[in-house]
Amino acid sequence: MNKKSIINRRFRNNSYTNITLKLIIINVLVYGLTMYVYPKSEYYLAMIPSFVLHGYVWQFFTYMFVHGSLSHIFFNMLSLFIFGTMVEQRVGSNEFLLFYLLTGIVSGILSFLCYLAAGTNVILIGASGAIYGVLLMFAVFYPYAKVFIFGLIPIRAPILVVLYAGIELSSQVFGAGGNVAHLTHLSGLLFAYLYCRIRMHINPIEVWKRTM
Repeated sequence: MNKKSIINRRFRNNSYTNITLKLIIINVLVYGLTMYVYPKSEYYLAMIPSFVLHGYVWQFFTYMFVHGSLSHIFFNMLSLFIFGTMVEQRVGSNEFLLFYLLTGIVSGILSFLCYLAAGTNVILIGASGAIYGVLLMFAVFYPYAKVFIFGLIPIRAPILVVLYAGIELSSQVFGAGGNVAHLTHLSGLLFAYLYCRIRMHINPIEVWKRTM
């Protein structure tokens, strides 16, 4: 079987099993562990370039389950619940889990390579990279959906993705946003775009053009 067919192979059993809720529960449990039970565990689970270079390669996976504050995990999990549930129902639970984990892992790896090239040592935590990817896929499957910013301002999902991409790119280039991992967010968006193009055979830009 050629490489292309392996990349595009679908799951035989891809029914809906609410993986989104399970991911949220894992995130909450890890938050409790790192914040209250054993705070030092954050250094083993977060993605820290100098630690990765010393063999802590599992951090490419675990960092996305670590959060630094109650507001951090609340807004990430709220976004995962809203957008992740809809995407999972559309693509199936196994496909969604593959997409979510790969987006988070690749975002971590790309961030690590950039931090390494810049000689920067950081503590990277949070599910935001994966969730930005979920938001992009949500906008692909539900291009007419409106997201209410601050609960007041309705913005169509594709426009919101483009706005977020522009904000993250400008913040990364001009160094705005403090401790926000703009590079990881951009990596999540980029990988989600490629995932749609290569595995799902969907061109997000063409979808959005047809719905404008």
